[in-house]
Amino acid sequence: MSRMSLAVVFRYVVLAVGAIIMVTPFVYLLSTSFKPQAYVLTIPPEFIPDPATTANYEQVLTSHNFGLYFLNSTIVAVISTALSVLISSMMAFAFARFEFRGRELIFRILLIGLIVPAMMLIVPQFVLAKQLHLLDSLVGLIVFYVAGTLALNTFLLRGFFESIPAELDQAMQIDGASAWWRYWRLALPLAKPALATATIFTFLANWDEFAWALTIITDQDKLTLPVAIQLFQGQNATQWGLVFAASAIAIVPVIIVFLVFQRYFVQGLTAGAVKG
Repeated sequence: MSRMSLAVVFRYVVLAVGAIIMVTPFVYLLSTSFKPQAYVLTIPPEFIPDPATTANYEQVLTSHNFGLYFLNSTIVAVISTALSVLISSMMAFAFARFEFRGRELIFRILLIGLIVPAMMLIVPQFVLAKQLHLLDSLVGLIVFYVAGTLALNTFLLRGFFESIPAELDQAMQIDGASAWWRYWRLALPLAKPALATATIFTFLANWDEFAWALTIITDQDKLTLPVAIQLFQGQNATQWGLVFAASAIAIVPVIIVFLVFQRYFVQGLTAGAVKG
């Protein structure tokens, strides 16, 4: 066997092992969600539930206001993702196409948000939310979720906008197109791969966020799914079948969003990485 063939085989083996490691927890989650509570923690772990039951899903969907929590998470994630992508795309377009004093300094200050751990901001965010009367509200979640994702999205989209030939922008200017019209009719349609990537990352981050939601939400009717799932933990023991069933349902919207935008995802990951 040639050296090239060995390299290819080794590559596929490494990829296969990596895929198995990544998929195994998800398979175990699905398996456990169909197990009765008495069979959840069996050793060695069983990936094929025997006996299998849908009782966990039935109990999740009919108890603890799960539908309300799912709706709360959907509202927060959809609105915050839409606002974040829209605002960051406008900011990125301005950084990429306009010349103004302090542009690079402002952009670098914005990027500081990428290196500050989110947990370090919990206390000042809480104080700010209290002063703005945003505690215990879905609006409080949306505002800070949008603020927390602007830096990454702006960084990603600016690189893509800069890769769009300036001649296209200049041609529209000659035809009398305003900055808003160039942004809306030229930049956004060409930036679909980067927008799709930003949408996937932002929705995933907002849908799964736990710490901030746990910090500011006390009204149970306003809980989001990541926080609400802990309600399935009893005083003496955790009902793992219910937790995994709820988690499996919570994964569905993320999978849907990825499937909708996946055709642009890989292209968007590399968009703007190399300037022509």
